[in-house]
Amino acid sequence: MDSANGTGIKEFILLGFGDGQQKRFLLFIFLMIAYVLTLTENIAVITVVLLDDHLARLPMYILLGNFSWLEVCYVTTTVPRMLFDLISSHRTISFHACFLQLYIFFSLGSTECFFLSAMALDRYLAICHPLRYPQLMSPNSCYILVATCWVIGFLFHAVLVILISELSFCSSNIIDHFVCDPRPILFLACPPLGNVPIIHQITTSAGIILNIFIVLISYGVVILNLIKVSNQDSRRKAFSTISVHLMVVALFYGSITGMYSTSVGENQSEVTKAVTLFYTVITPFLNPFIYCLRNDQVKDALCRLLRRKERWMRRKETV
Repeated sequence: MDSANGTGIKEFILLGFGDGQQKRFLLFIFLMIAYVLTLTENIAVITVVLLDDHLARLPMYILLGNFSWLEVCYVTTTVPRMLFDLISSHRTISFHACFLQLYIFFSLGSTECFFLSAMALDRYLAICHPLRYPQLMSPNSCYILVATCWVIGFLFHAVLVILISELSFCSSNIIDHFVCDPRPILFLACPPLGNVPIIHQITTSAGIILNIFIVLISYGVVILNLIKVSNQDSRRKAFSTISVHLMVVALFYGSITGMYSTSVGENQSEVTKAVTLFYTVITPFLNPFIYCLRNDQVKDALCRLLRRKERWMRRKETV
């Protein structure tokens, strides 16, 4: 381990949200409630998609089910650790655990970017090429697309994380954040940092810009095609669907773009922590509501599952 980081640092200290006892207690309650509700909502979406035969065959809901599982993993990577640090006086994290969290946290964030692009591509094919859609986005094709999102997402930042972990760190091991994030970790590294900050900036920016470009082009073409549709009811339903998707995209990219648009050398502020908290906790909490609240197919599937459960309970009582 000593040779891994060049300075013998075996652990980091996460400053988190400060030392105010009342503030930490209120934040603990808030995060606990948000975490439980986020798990409940996303697991409910996964259950509905898996148990309903109709939704389980539709590419849009195959993607949505995987997206919900991604959100479960995303919040579980950060929130339990935050909860522990809020009630503990020892906010230390080992060197290897810190970089493991960093890798999983960044990989899941990248995977979410690719999933949002995949969902935009799915809506583009469904609306702009409806006759070819069953062949272009068959269940098998959709599973390949899902696997591609997961694989690319977990490979995208692997080299960057390895490069950062091999840097030498100066005397301070205090990370001014509540998660292991590249920016505050690079702030602690001893010069020279070589090309690592540039690689970090290029990799992060390239991933964000590429996926935003795919999303904007896909939905831009979709909107242009919908304007030409004469059927008002079909146009309304399509606009309702893509508006929901665009809301999720705006929430996610609006926060991470502001987060990583500044230079690596700048230290983290309370505002930065609040923005990180928003896209790691609030966004996964809101997404199931946004996707499913106005979705008639999900509501119908949920009603079918509840009726099936009622019939099963009645048969059990008669037996």
